[in-house]
Amino acid sequence: MFSKACEYGIRAAIYIAQQSLVDRKVSLKDVAKAIESPTAYTSKILQKLSKNSIIKSDKGPTGGFSMDKTELEKVKLCSIVYAIDGDAVYTGCGLGLKKCNENKPCPVHNQFKLIREELKKMLETTTVKTLATDFEKGLTFLKR
Repeated sequence: MFSKACEYGIRAAIYIAQQSLVDRKVSLKDVAKAIESPTAYTSKILQKLSKNSIIKSDKGPTGGFSMDKTELEKVKLCSIVYAIDGDAVYTGCGLGLKKCNENKPCPVHNQFKLIREELKKMLETTTVKTLATDFEKGLTFLKR
């Protein structure tokens, strides 16, 4: 459903949010290690998240990646997905066919349409703060 970059982006945002809840900025290496992603790849993902104002990137000796604690409740998963993958998750074919649409549906089109609608609802209502809080409590994990 999501690209590998998007999966890492969601995981990175959750990790950065969790660290931000305890007033900690994190380095690129910290994020890459926490989400088990190559450093260079993680850097590109964090640049996209920063460019889309999802995370903050501060340079210098007291720099690092963070999220504004007061904004965490406003950051929904859909904003991360859109920043990295665009709207493909809402429009793509379940079988990956390029010409699948309402007029010319693939064999799973109608069933997959329902799944996409539920996914969209989940992405639009789930906040990064909720996920970071569950992670902080040890209820969820980010590593394989």
